[in-house]
Amino acid sequence: MKLGIFYSHPRFEEKKLFEAGENSKKIELIKLKDSELSFDLVHSKKSSNSTWNEILKCDAVLLRSISHTKNYYLAKVLEANHKIAINDFHTIAVCGDKFLTNVKLYENNVPSPRTKLCFSEEAALQTIEEFGYPVVMKPTVGSWGRLLSKINDREAAESILEHKKVLGSFLHHTVFYIQEYINKKNGRDIRALVVGNQVVAAMYRQSAHWITNTARGGDVQECPITPELKKIVLDAADAVTEKSTRGSLLGVDVIETENGLKIVEVNSGVEFHGLSEIADIDIAKTIIDFCTKIMEEM
Repeated sequence: MKLGIFYSHPRFEEKKLFEAGENSKKIELIKLKDSELSFDLVHSKKSSNSTWNEILKCDAVLLRSISHTKNYYLAKVLEANHKIAINDFHTIAVCGDKFLTNVKLYENNVPSPRTKLCFSEEAALQTIEEFGYPVVMKPTVGSWGRLLSKINDREAAESILEHKKVLGSFLHHTVFYIQEYINKKNGRDIRALVVGNQVVAAMYRQSAHWITNTARGGDVQECPITPELKKIVLDAADAVTEKSTRGSLLGVDVIETENGLKIVEVNSGVEFHGLSEIADIDIAKTIIDFCTKIMEEM
């Protein structure tokens, strides 16, 4: 069986995945650099692109590009060529857009912070005033805690809305994603890792700053996987994943509130360097074993 790993450059996670794949006796690992790829849908079987030809040899491809767009498009093309994409197109599409994730959580009765989507400065300001200060504004597409704003008063709201409209990209300056601000218990939130249909590890992310992402310097501590945490994390994973799949590889962000746990985000291109510091399992091997099992069940 041949497993491809589609990547941008070898971060901590990819190095560990390469090592685990190369140590596996069940698979042949093929490394696929995203900058070298092009594909032609009409002539996909006889392409001049060597990376695409390598992809066609694979039974499955683990999508690890830093670019959501590259993973998104390749997943669709893989499925059109009857190849397995991990994660699949549907899951990448939903998790790649925070509001689509919110919709799926809502449809499946999974608790999450109150959120509104607006399409004008005036509607956004009205929503912010309705929610009450502070509120959080995010881009619908993005990661690593970038371009998040905690808005504490009307003057800040007016300034941030103007800057977003004038300076943002097409998507960012026409869409205003506004979410209620929730004080984090002990200044922390939870990142749980789902592999297949299992919650395999979880950690607290803690910071003096309101953004706790490890990419922004948040500290990590082991988090026990309680029945309450396990249920809400798997409910969130089920919400963003098509029922016909064998599960996905997801990072689920959870916040503790006075009314119980709530899901903040579900991430498809999950990083696990922080979790690796505290987990009692080999995360990379667990992921490679998951991919291997999917190929075995083909």
